[in-house]
Amino acid sequence: MKPGIHPAYGPVVFRDTASGSAFLTRSTLTGEKTIEWEDGRTYPVVDVEISSVSHPFYTGTARVMDTAGRVERFERRYGAR
Repeated sequence: MKPGIHPAYGPVVFRDTASGSAFLTRSTLTGEKTIEWEDGRTYPVVDVEISSVSHPFYTGTARVMDTAGRVERFERRYGAR
């Protein structure tokens, strides 16, 4: 890798604004805000609107679309040919 062309890669706290949960990981993103983490150190924090903690797919609250009902409704409305 060429020196001086890559962004800094360091610890960052991502905070989910929907659920209030947070997790510490490494990233090239940096935030202007900081937060004191459980280990007593201060890290930059990046607020995200949704994460795996609050996403419907990962929480099991995702809705299944009723495609069979839509097809039947379409056939009733416009007639089966």
